[in-house]
Amino acid sequence: MKALSRSKVSVERECVGDLRKHSRNLDPVYHPMQRSREYTRAITSAKMERMFAQPLVGNFGNGHQDAVYHTAISRNTLLPLLSGCADGTVSLWDLPTRTCIKNLNAHRQAVKGLVFGLDQDFYSCSQDGTVRRFSISEVLSRDVDVDAGEELNLIGGFANTWRINGSFQSIDHQWNSERQFVTASDSSLQLWNPERSTPIQTHDHLWGSADTVSVVRFHPSEHQIVANCSQDRGIGLHDIRTASAMKKTVLKMRSNDLQWNPMEPLNFVVANEDFNAYTFDMRNLSQPTHIYKGHTNAVMSVSWAPTGREFVTGSYDRTVRLFNLRNRNGNSRDIYHTKRMQRVFTINYTMDNSYVITGSDDTNIRLWKARSSEKLGQLTPREESAMQYRDALVKKYQHLPEIKKIHRSRKIPKTITKQTKQAIIMKESAERKQANRIKHSKPGTYSFKSERKKVVHKEID
Repeated sequence: MKALSRSKVSVERECVGDLRKHSRNLDPVYHPMQRSREYTRAITSAKMERMFAQPLVGNFGNGHQDAVYHTAISRNTLLPLLSGCADGTVSLWDLPTRTCIKNLNAHRQAVKGLVFGLDQDFYSCSQDGTVRRFSISEVLSRDVDVDAGEELNLIGGFANTWRINGSFQSIDHQWNSERQFVTASDSSLQLWNPERSTPIQTHDHLWGSADTVSVVRFHPSEHQIVANCSQDRGIGLHDIRTASAMKKTVLKMRSNDLQWNPMEPLNFVVANEDFNAYTFDMRNLSQPTHIYKGHTNAVMSVSWAPTGREFVTGSYDRTVRLFNLRNRNGNSRDIYHTKRMQRVFTINYTMDNSYVITGSDDTNIRLWKARSSEKLGQLTPREESAMQYRDALVKKYQHLPEIKKIHRSRKIPKTITKQTKQAIIMKESAERKQANRIKHSKPGTYSFKSERKKVVHKEID
């Protein structure tokens, strides 16, 4: 005789709280209703995802006294956060507790750029024409707040100060071990060494333009390449090895921010005044690789996730949008907003790919979850497996209408909805007008142009 025999260990529970182990036959013949059960569970999972979506974690302390123009996080560590205000103050924050560690009266005018260095220090630039380097250890050892008037007292944290005749608009530090930083100012781009008081390179030949350079960024892997955005709607690339300009493209409207993809450094994203964000390949600036839409006002800031698969944008329409590169239709996967949040001037993705930090015109700095329905804190194994199962179900059935409607539904402010509808009507009207021109004009006079080719006005070598 043959009999089924199972060991006692395979059916017993280790403790009372564990689930009882059951043996199941997974043959589809014995489960004719499996697909319908999965579909019902997928609908429930999509509803639970929206029910538990609470993206806002909280504010940082009491914020600032004026609009927050810039924030910066370290590329090497997770904890420190810097914020710069319109009144010239710079604050150092502790991310886990969201409390202010130190306030620095660093500048006389608005802070226009912040960046961390390599030696436990950071740099700040301002419209008052100064760049200051602070040592974090010396700043923390000071018992009272640091005043910009105490420039001669290095105990206050001022390690260096650089000045120009004009104003600074942006600053960035190299990604490698070289202690060099680059600044953007009125009609020029300067490369600095902390050991010198004057710039070692000045790029004032901006392809015949004398407009202000508003944004400057070092390339993550090719450390000798610098990208910049200028007020003449241009995006330019510079090579500091030969101290020359490489190439430039002029868009239809001005770009407010530029960030390199940390995992695919050939690509970068720009935040534009025409309510869109564009990704470019530095090898071909004739047209953007993709267009990301959704905002109803100028996009002011952009930041990449450390994985390079997503980026987040902050806009003048008082909303934050998260875009996934896999979503080829250009729509955002999520939108964040609050009743009190005003125009978002700066935004950052934390280095653990879990949170988003925003600074806005209402003087507040806010912390958001990168995935709105994600639970904070440690998950038990059962919670983790259940969440993975629900996510897999939603992903499997996301193309079906009912689940697609639930999964993509968002509560959007009424003003954003009205402006979006108006933008759709204006776009359809412009397309209809262009079609009538082509239909009733001499052949070859007018032609259709793709959306991506409309973005770039001209290229300059």
